[in-house]
Amino acid sequence: MNQVFNRKLRTDLDALRDAGTYKHLRHITTPMAATVHMAETGDAIVLSSNNYLGLADNPRVVEAGIEGLRHYGAGTASVRFICGTLDIHKRIEERIAQFLGTGNALTYVSCWAANTGLIPTIAVEGTAIVSDELNHASIIDGCRMATQAQRLRYKHADMADLEAKLANLAPDMTKFVITDGVFSMEGDLAKLPEIVALAKRYNAVTIVDDSHGTGVMGRTGRGTIEHFGLTGQIDIITGTLGKALGGAAGGFVAGSDDLVETLIQKSRPQLFSNALPATVACSALAAIDELDGHPELLTTLRDNIAYFRAGLKKLGYGPLEGDSAIIPIIVGETSFAIKMSDALLKEGVFVTGFGYPVVPEGTARIRVQMSAALERAHLDRALSAFERVGRTLTLIP
Repeated sequence: MNQVFNRKLRTDLDALRDAGTYKHLRHITTPMAATVHMAETGDAIVLSSNNYLGLADNPRVVEAGIEGLRHYGAGTASVRFICGTLDIHKRIEERIAQFLGTGNALTYVSCWAANTGLIPTIAVEGTAIVSDELNHASIIDGCRMATQAQRLRYKHADMADLEAKLANLAPDMTKFVITDGVFSMEGDLAKLPEIVALAKRYNAVTIVDDSHGTGVMGRTGRGTIEHFGLTGQIDIITGTLGKALGGAAGGFVAGSDDLVETLIQKSRPQLFSNALPATVACSALAAIDELDGHPELLTTLRDNIAYFRAGLKKLGYGPLEGDSAIIPIIVGETSFAIKMSDALLKEGVFVTGFGYPVVPEGTARIRVQMSAALERAHLDRALSAFERVGRTLTLIP
């Protein structure tokens, strides 16, 4: 390898270590569940996973994946339009569309691939994108790739700013309003009722990435759109199978038949990537069935969210308000967030500290994520750890 280049990389990495912002990978030796075993630190309660419904190690979900592996083999060894489309792809896509109340759906290997495959395909010359400034990085990159479209950002959840941006665009121009359903670093929800109203007023197409809302929000877990009673009123939904719906991998775009056919014809990540592995499609299909068949998972998740939020506030923490399963605690600097997460891990609680460039400088945070897999004893032990660490670091009285 070029030694000059390699020395530069090493110097940059040393600077991260010196600043206390270097990220360490934790090697987990057990299935993702309420607790895991880490090779470096031993057993820990998991407050850092997107396993919102606790389905990642659900026996029926796991067995469905194993059966898919036995039936279909290790992979498709091909992209979809050549010979990589299996009947299980049709089944999972029909199930996603039925689950979300859309005309059709198309799977990708990740929601990152779905967003970067969707946005540049439809946001072509003569169109405009208006995107929330705190949208997920995959949306940001998808917008960057749409080089022929006019690209605008509105202030986070600021409907006056969104309307001003829309009002300045030509009335007959195709306009896309793009937002997360649940914002992953803030834990707050998009103002979808107002966004839908503005989209109708200015003839815009609505796109919602509901990766952190699917399986979490709404009366039956259909997501943020169901939460607001807007089923059928969002034009395009993107999401993941790698969080609440089994936790493996995979993403999707859900919308009209014409949209899906357009993506099949033109979306580059769809055209040039191998299809979603059949084992993932099978396990995700089982995960949706588990959610539909066991509504008590949602009840447990929401009880856990309320209990842990209340517990943190009682200790003196001030988590950001929100209705989602994400509970962020702002602590300031990136190095401090990492220091706090390391201290909690020593207490047997696995929760991640996030800082720049994931969030703006000075707004680093500990991001707690709730799961239906967590029992009350887990939550009480975690709160005790937060009390000890918070007092040691003088975050709480």
